[in-house]
Amino acid sequence: MKHQMKNLFKQGPITPDFIASSIAKHSDKKNIGAHSIFLGQVRNDIIDQKEVIAIEYTAYEAMANEAFHVLRENIFQKYSLTCMHVYHSLGKVASGEISLFVFASSVHRTQAIEACQEIVELIKKEMPIWGMEIFEDESSIWKKSII
Repeated sequence: MKHQMKNLFKQGPITPDFIASSIAKHSDKKNIGAHSIFLGQVRNDIIDQKEVIAIEYTAYEAMANEAFHVLRENIFQKYSLTCMHVYHSLGKVASGEISLFVFASSVHRTQAIEACQEIVELIKKEMPIWGMEIFEDESSIWKKSII
């Protein structure tokens, strides 16, 4: 079964208002008993004695959206979900701001929690998304993935 697919990407940080609005839109779906939400926030890591103040995200969007669609369908086949939404930032996201929002819903909590955790891991491992860490002094380096 094919599920409604939205674009994986949002320009800039994912705002608290966007997150709240996404949650509120589900209040009329009375068959949902659980939501599991993951929010990925940009950290102000210290690398070589310099503080990360932002990450500039880039992606091969067409490839990422296609790969994500396949990932998403596999998750729906594996877990009994009512719905699932995933948004990843593109562009500059300051430390302290949200860059990844995963929202899985199901009748029971276990399915929502496990699906949310698995999709986050798969996004980190398999999506063609890159981050350039930007330091206070405006220098930058490509983010090394830590899974």
